[in-house]
Amino acid sequence: MIPWLGRNTSPASRARCGLRRADAWPRIPRDDPPCCPRRRAPDQGRAPRRRRWSPRCRTTQARRAPIRRRASARRRGSGRRSAPRRQLLLARRIEQELTKDQILELYLNHIYFGHGRYGVEEAARFYFGKSVRQVTLAEAALLAGIVKGPSIYSPRVNKERAEKRRAFVLGQMREKRFVPAAQIDAALAEPIRLAPEPEPSDELAPEVLAEAERALRKAVGPEARYGGYTVVTSIDPKMQAAARAAVRQNLDAYAARHGLVAPFVRKKGDPAPFQGAPRDPNRAYLGVVTGADDARGALAIRVGTAQGTVDLRSERRYNPRGLPPSRFAEVGKVLRVRFAGEPEAGKLRLDLGPQGALVALDARTREIVALVGGYEGARGGLDRASHAHRQPGSTFKAIVYGYGIHARKLTAASMLETSPAALEGYKPGNYDESEGQSPKRLRDALAHSVNVAAVAALRDVGPEAVVAWARELGIASKLGADLSLALGAYEVTPREMAGAYATFAAGGVYQEPVLVTKITGPRGEALPLPARPPPRPAMTAAEAYVTTDLLTSVVKVGTAKQALSLRRPIAGKTGTTNDARDAWFVGYSTDIACAVWTGFDDAAPLGGGEVGSSAALPAFIAFMDKAHAGRSATDFPEPLGIVRLPIDPETGALAMPGQENAVEEVFLEGTEPTGVALPDPSAIGQGILDLFKPQ
Repeated sequence: MIPWLGRNTSPASRARCGLRRADAWPRIPRDDPPCCPRRRAPDQGRAPRRRRWSPRCRTTQARRAPIRRRASARRRGSGRRSAPRRQLLLARRIEQELTKDQILELYLNHIYFGHGRYGVEEAARFYFGKSVRQVTLAEAALLAGIVKGPSIYSPRVNKERAEKRRAFVLGQMREKRFVPAAQIDAALAEPIRLAPEPEPSDELAPEVLAEAERALRKAVGPEARYGGYTVVTSIDPKMQAAARAAVRQNLDAYAARHGLVAPFVRKKGDPAPFQGAPRDPNRAYLGVVTGADDARGALAIRVGTAQGTVDLRSERRYNPRGLPPSRFAEVGKVLRVRFAGEPEAGKLRLDLGPQGALVALDARTREIVALVGGYEGARGGLDRASHAHRQPGSTFKAIVYGYGIHARKLTAASMLETSPAALEGYKPGNYDESEGQSPKRLRDALAHSVNVAAVAALRDVGPEAVVAWARELGIASKLGADLSLALGAYEVTPREMAGAYATFAAGGVYQEPVLVTKITGPRGEALPLPARPPPRPAMTAAEAYVTTDLLTSVVKVGTAKQALSLRRPIAGKTGTTNDARDAWFVGYSTDIACAVWTGFDDAAPLGGGEVGSSAALPAFIAFMDKAHAGRSATDFPEPLGIVRLPIDPETGALAMPGQENAVEEVFLEGTEPTGVALPDPSAIGQGILDLFKPQ
């Protein structure tokens, strides 16, 4: 006869009763519950004496107390136990469906091992350069020890601490006799041999991955870490690859122009190195090369009072030929570096050249088709296309002139001052000193990026109105309502500028750019995303067309004539800030709007001769050439409400009948000039004299 046993019976009690598995427990009848699970079996032939629940029985009290607590929690309306209860049910279901080995396999394939590595296979390859099937006992123990605190016990962080943790794991295995003692001793004596730390892996779109992860966490909360979700983005893989290549080619060309490729030798004009104690890990320093270790691939550099090393194996950008450290740089050479972490750690990265960013939008849907935030393309890097706030320079002039067209205060033929003397208060200079001799038509002033003309236009239309209109174009960054706004003195992001220019390309309709288009749950269900604001008209189609037509002059006859190589209609604007700290080109076709930025993270000057047309425009051209492969060239459609008239290029007034130097200009209907240009008096006088010349 089998005795009555409860669920909370100890293993020893179950063993004495001959029961070894939980599923062998007999069901306890509700009409005859036992008082104690350890009651002795009744004598054979005698009916067991009926017992009642006793309030003094400790087993009974232990059983009833949790029931009372759960009931009181339900009465209080507390939901804090819902998550643990779900976890309990899930654990029970997993145990029913999977074996212990399968459960362990799932766990080991999802656990975090530090340095962005998940799963035991990826960890084994990262730390030891081999599959987990090939690791030794010592290496397996080290991996097991990392799990408790990857940021503490990683051998790449602190090898001594990792070795002590490995010894603890091996000691536990010895104590529980999992492995023979001789193998444990051999594992304890084995030194930790780590594989060379891999270079930052170049990924197709790490910036997009980071944003997709944020969108997932926002959509599902903490449940996102359990996986099983699918995030769909608008990125076009071919365009993304083209964008990454374009940014790198542009920055490599800059490095070649400025001699930023190894080998580096000492020169008379080298800047003075940094002096003092480096404390800020986020700034760049000028350090001195003090030595080289070819075996380790390390370059020793002193930064003030700190000594650090650069791992040249991760510096392919500045060492494309793979030179050893002894040939990479001469001892005593001053190089620009950054600390990879706290200065005390002594790990340095070269920071010789500028960074770049590119963002491209589908002009119709405003979906982001390419997003590049830097040269490296490594996970965890700064997405400068979305988060770097930099002065846009002359690219902001398109917004100033666009508002003038929108407000009917300016036309393409408006005459603007180009001399600083014509301004009061804020008097910027022109990049080209030859400008400023006489007023220019708006089209010419924009094409040749005349600074004084843009400031004069902003003065006429009102800075406050331009700031408000920039908000309508999607620029959310802080803007000041003063005359320096005309020259892009207030910082914005490349993503904002691409969205604003895409409004011109889309006929004046603004729509917020989107990257994440869909999130699917583990069971295939579509999860709700934040509602995308509906499109809103920022200007009429005719106003957008006139603005676009003005921007095409920048490519046809202005500062961006290199873009004619694309052999399709392109509108856009170059931009360069003071001391060439930022270089831009923002432009668009009928299909794609694209913004490119180049500059140092600490706003150091790019150097003499560097402007938007040399430091940013080449990346735009390279990307747009690949992005439009297989697409036919289409012109910007002309909407209703446009008037074309011949005008006098010197005055902007209507041309006289038969005027030889007349040019055709576009106007919004109702804004075209009414006056006719007067003939030059000197030309009239010369014409009269010609009548009296002997034939």
